Amino acid sequence: MKPYQRPEKGSLNDPLIRISGHVIDVSAQAFRVAGLSPFVRLGDCVATRSPDGETEIGEVVRVEEKSATVKPFAANFRSGVRSVAWRTGPITVSPAKSWKGRTVDAFGRPCDNLGNLEKGPRAFAADAMPDTAMGRGRVDKPAKTDVKAIDIFTPLVKGQRMGIFAGSGVGKSTLMGMLARAKGFDTIVVALVGERGREVREFLEVTMGGDLSRLVTVVATGDESPMMRRMAPKTAMSIAEFFRDEGDDVLLIVDSVTRLAHAARDVALAAGEPPVARGYPPSVFSELPRLLERAGPGPEGKGTITGLFAVLVDGDDHNEPVADAIRGTLDGHIVLSRSIAEEGRFPAVDVLKSISRLADLCWDTQERELVMRLRAMIARFEDTRDLRLLGGYARGGDTTLDQAVDLVPIIYEAIGQKPGDPLVDKAFDDLSRRLKQGLVAAQG
Repeated sequence: MKPYQRPEKGSLNDPLIRISGHVIDVSAQAFRVAGLSPFVRLGDCVATRSPDGETEIGEVVRVEEKSATVKPFAANFRSGVRSVAWRTGPITVSPAKSWKGRTVDAFGRPCDNLGNLEKGPRAFAADAMPDTAMGRGRVDKPAKTDVKAIDIFTPLVKGQRMGIFAGSGVGKSTLMGMLARAKGFDTIVVALVGERGREVREFLEVTMGGDLSRLVTVVATGDESPMMRRMAPKTAMSIAEFFRDEGDDVLLIVDSVTRLAHAARDVALAAGEPPVARGYPPSVFSELPRLLERAGPGPEGKGTITGLFAVLVDGDDHNEPVADAIRGTLDGHIVLSRSIAEEGRFPAVDVLKSISRLADLCWDTQERELVMRLRAMIARFEDTRDLRLLGGYARGGDTTLDQAVDLVPIIYEAIGQKPGDPLVDKAFDDLSRRLKQGLVAAQG
């Protein structure tokens, strides 16, 4: 049996012979099917026919001796007890180069009113396994984002996986949009998971400025079912893998992984898993690294997938279970601070808490020494903030602090960047020029 391809609405190419059962129980979260248990596996899809003749699809999330539990992809499941159900296999997508500039849903179906999509020559499993560790190439090519705070303090390498950790309303999505305009990548794949419906067109037309020539967008809005929100990042990863295998350097942006975790939690609870950490079942913490590990360098001779994964930190607690689990899997993290955002400094990157584990592949010796000195200077400036506010600082008693007081505001101004500002190609040159001017002004 061929892998299942999501049909166009109102049509389904049924095989001449198929294995079928029937629905025996329907709940708000899932339905159970009898007669298919010996023939289905976890991750397989099961189709049913609704009363009005529409085909409804669900994924097998639990298999027992006499029944299988299926989680439907539709938000409103309409098939009832005794409806015929049949196995259709796992979900696949077949991307093509012509998908650039298009917006698709979690099944890879067009949702931009621009007509049908070309079907590529190869079907990619949406829930594929990562490449083997020894089957990957090495990462060694710097990736410029043209966002000054990142290129200076947490530079990226092509094939790196970086997390952006932030609470709600701190500028996470805005920063992701700025990164999506980076010129150093051949293809950009963006997964908008659980976003507000109005933000999709805003992202495409305002944030991207209508330049969609390198962009493929996968959308599962907040009103869609947990299954669709859980599937969208996997579909985006499969599309990125296609372009990587074509030799492209791909930038994959997932906004956000936390909403993926929430959707995976709903699915796991429907399958009967017990919650173990703030309501999250164990399978959530095994599903996340399996997805994240699919990003990175491809086999030798292929392209790369540079992954940027937004993490919406619940209650600004950076040690909550999802954030803590993801942080250990990634190659670095960029932390956005609410206090910095409240000061009006954007992007609100906390350079002292952010780190890129592959930064040494990007910096030369002088740049590395400069960044270390700047970090030390910023740390001294922030550590003495309360002392200075209370009037306990007198100039001349500590030359290092005097220098920090003179230069750190200049550093903050230099790395500030609004979405509409032009991107800066040589961030270190711009910073050095500003610091020299600040030193001259302080000495004068």
